[in-house]
Amino acid sequence: MDEELKKTLAKDPDGLLTYEYIANHIGAIDDIMPELVENMVTVDANGQFCVSAARYLNAIDPQLYAEAVSRLISAAIDKDRDRAYIGQLLPDIWGADYASRAAELSAADDNFRRIYKRVFPVSAI
Repeated sequence: MDEELKKTLAKDPDGLLTYEYIANHIGAIDDIMPELVENMVTVDANGQFCVSAARYLNAIDPQLYAEAVSRLISAAIDKDRDRAYIGQLLPDIWGADYASRAAELSAADDNFRRIYKRVFPVSAI
């Protein structure tokens, strides 16, 4: 990532600027995606844009952006203490049938398990 972009994104107050940069330059920024994700994790205080970016990247190419999506989800879980945003990740990342596969998904994916337990704290899993 060039120094000018670093300076610009360092001034991002909440993650929206970084999210917009990712959305507007998708396909041309794959080599700096880890740095963009880390910037978003740093500046997004409540996880809102981490969730949005994870959903967006997963919709574009879940295999190519798997590492970025995982990192964004993990950060969102830590930041979204009020569970205002992370619940939407369940159907968007793991599919509309996630509830019927909750035990299987929990065993296979730590991020799923963490979100599911947060959103449904009295669940059997």
